[in-house]
Amino acid sequence: MPKRLTITDMEHHAPDRKPPSAKEYLAEITQLQIEMLKMQRWAQESGAKVCILFEGRDAAGKGGTIRAFTEHTNPRGARVVALPKPNDVERTQWYFQRYVAHLPAAGEIVLFDRSWYNRAVVEPVMGYCTPKQRDEFFEQVPGFEQHLTESGIHLFKLWFTVSQDEQLRRFDARRTDPLKQWKLSPNDEASVTKFAEYGKARDRMLRRTDTAHAPWTVVNSNVKKLGRLEAMRHVLHALPYDHKDQRIVAAADPRVVQSAKDVTRHR
Repeated sequence: MPKRLTITDMEHHAPDRKPPSAKEYLAEITQLQIEMLKMQRWAQESGAKVCILFEGRDAAGKGGTIRAFTEHTNPRGARVVALPKPNDVERTQWYFQRYVAHLPAAGEIVLFDRSWYNRAVVEPVMGYCTPKQRDEFFEQVPGFEQHLTESGIHLFKLWFTVSQDEQLRRFDARRTDPLKQWKLSPNDEASVTKFAEYGKARDRMLRRTDTAHAPWTVVNSNVKKLGRLEAMRHVLHALPYDHKDQRIVAAADPRVVQSAKDVTRHR
């Protein structure tokens, strides 16, 4: 692992770690999913509120990681939120309003498959918002998230990185696999030519919104299985649930998971 690891290092290089075999992966993901059930039981019994944002480049592995998190959880207390583009009424509302309705109540885990951070990266790059709207978002989001955490929400913000070559390989796989073609959206196709613009928007977002009360965590997802395992480990390690197996949910591997503060400080 480089001594001066940057987000560019994480994005353009797979983790310096041997990927798990299919058997090793199954054993490890099963152990982590058992810990997820312990965490969900704790949330339900204690009234804890857990909110996890999954952000990153297109084809960076967000969906597969969300499925790994939720595969065995009780759907009554764990919800995935993947909102479509805003309708005519929502476009006239306060930007955060439609997301507030989906925040966790006591005892709930909510996983956002993309979130209010559309306004920070996707929308400005694709021309779906004005610079003024983007700047208003940056001014308001730290306070918005501070209110969330002060209300007792355990907020996790995960950014999944992937190299341009790996992103193209995954897009090609989606085009040829009839079971994955639904994943390939017009925005995905357009993002191929805007890789650098997305990187600049991501860097601006991390600089403006990585705060002490709501920090960003960067996940190297060039190897999907490692990204899933260590993203789960990061979240579980941070939560104070009962009967935690520390051998399974020790701190996440820094070759795969890093704080945004650490990987952006050298830029």
